[in-house]
Amino acid sequence: MSSKRTAPSLRTLRRIAVGAVAATALALSGCGSDSGGSSGEKAGGVSLQEIKDEGTITVATEGTYRPFTFHEGGSGELTGYDVEVMRAVADELGVEVKFEETQWDAIFTGLDAGRFDMIANQVSITPEREKDYLFSTPYTVSPGVVVVREGDTSIKSLDDLAGKTTAQSLTSNWFEMAKSAGAQVQGVEGWAQAVALLQQERVDATINDKLTFLDYETTEDDTGLEIAVETDEEARNAFAFRKGSDDLVKAVDEALATLQKDGTLAEISEKYFGEDVSS
Repeated sequence: MSSKRTAPSLRTLRRIAVGAVAATALALSGCGSDSGGSSGEKAGGVSLQEIKDEGTITVATEGTYRPFTFHEGGSGELTGYDVEVMRAVADELGVEVKFEETQWDAIFTGLDAGRFDMIANQVSITPEREKDYLFSTPYTVSPGVVVVREGDTSIKSLDDLAGKTTAQSLTSNWFEMAKSAGAQVQGVEGWAQAVALLQQERVDATINDKLTFLDYETTEDDTGLEIAVETDEEARNAFAFRKGSDDLVKAVDEALATLQKDGTLAEISEKYFGEDVSS
């Protein structure tokens, strides 16, 4: 029995070629990249027309960052706030969405290499990242919080983190905040590991966005944790793209505006957080 095979699109061939070059360069250099971009070969931008021609947009996400991107019960369908917002955006664009799950510390490397068209993973907009990437309008706004064990009154401000040990993802904006406050930072892969270290009394605190903490408090039994400080800095989180993807970013922004206006973003927000966190 014979099967019909469809020739790969030009965009797919370009992704494979550039990804191979980037992987080779990374292997030869023996160094990785962080969320500020990489010094190796980068793929060019992707256009809206290329996405529409292929009918699919490929989106990077962790799949382990509840409530934003996770598997229900650990092994169920990929879901979460970011996942649902991205699916709604894809519907507005008239294309299918294909999620590619990867660890946070490798997510920008994959974007640079052309493995993904964009990232949907609570990426905070920072001046450093804006030098290397394009961003959509924010679809989540959340203040940062310093989380400690219940009853710990030694941390009442960011200044009190000086000399303390915090658990942070090394490529997050919260890592930069902890370092600037004078904290000793222990690197972790994400929120779950940071919380475990805090509960085990192996670190003094962790900084993250308030929404992550509130979700954790509502989905877990007695956590033994509390918010010690709410920072003035807000996390403005958006979809991230390679430079050169301008018309795709514009289309995504228009889709987000439509979803904001018709109440879809508010509805998804209420589902996960009990209030509208999209603006």
